Amino acid sequence: MRVLVTGGAGFIGSHVADRFVADGHEVVLLDALLPQAHGGAAPELDHELVRGDVRDADTLSRLLPGVDAVCHQAAMVGHGVSPADAPDYASHNDLGTAVLLAQMHAAKVDRLVLAGSMVVYGEGRYDCPDHGVVRPGPRALDDIDAGRYEPRCPECGKDLESGLVPESAPVDPRSTYAATKLAQEHLASAWARQTGGTVWSLRYHNVYGPRMPRDTPYAGVASIFRSSLERGEAPRVMEDGRQRRDFVHVTDVAAANAAALVADPEPTGFGAANVCSGEPHTIGDLAAELARAMDGPEPEIVGGARPGDVRHVVADPAYAAARLGFRARTTFTDGVTAFATDPLRSPITTNR
Repeated sequence: MRVLVTGGAGFIGSHVADRFVADGHEVVLLDALLPQAHGGAAPELDHELVRGDVRDADTLSRLLPGVDAVCHQAAMVGHGVSPADAPDYASHNDLGTAVLLAQMHAAKVDRLVLAGSMVVYGEGRYDCPDHGVVRPGPRALDDIDAGRYEPRCPECGKDLESGLVPESAPVDPRSTYAATKLAQEHLASAWARQTGGTVWSLRYHNVYGPRMPRDTPYAGVASIFRSSLERGEAPRVMEDGRQRRDFVHVTDVAAANAAALVADPEPTGFGAANVCSGEPHTIGDLAAELARAMDGPEPEIVGGARPGDVRHVVADPAYAAARLGFRARTTFTDGVTAFATDPLRSPITTNR
């Protein structure tokens, strides 16, 4: 296939492009080279790269003819700095997706792999011993300030037990970024129904690995911890460090994209699948493992939480295994140990 990879010069997109080429596909990359991810400089890549914005219909109209599928990785990512980021998130993520889908329809390109995110779930799955599966509301600030971090049952107030969240779980985005990622899925699902096209949304969990951007508030927690350790500082872990996540290596994410590119569609034309390691760990585990690998100071537990932070989100990998044949191969220990010396993107310079 000839595949257009939007955001193809980025952290995940570049690995996806490498995997597609290794599998025998032809790729063309489109990337706006946003400073949050690149510091304004194009990385060294072996693939055709067009510098351009996915919101630019003219650019897309030139690139899409002859393309068999699109892998849409372009997005403004991360938790953000403040609500002032909201227009940028909506423009890059949602307007950009809408323009892309419209131009795909015009060019008769009917297959899309979308970079989704686990943030659409909000909190993960929780079980109450008395009330079964429940959906906790946002945590109270008074509880967080008092060091009570576990969500409580909305029926009886008891602490809940965290479990694996399936794709069928209700969605509950709790940040601007999360809201835009869910909107991308809705736009893509509507497009699939209107056009007869095929969409797989891959709900990435916490992705890490070589080529991550560093020294930016938009980076993932693994990059932030590593930057602290490189400065000789202890990684600062919020809450009590026991928040559970699923850390998945970027090469496994690329493999999931390769599987979705050729997978059979769902009957509705739209499917969403968790992309995870299936090996949950705490944020504290990540900080401690990385500190050991870098021979650095032990993590510092600092308490508190950012607005919109959720307590536990760990994924059920069963659906991706059954429908896409995807299973992660990189273990937590191997991946984090390698990450200690993996090449990262240059420090970021912005006008903020």
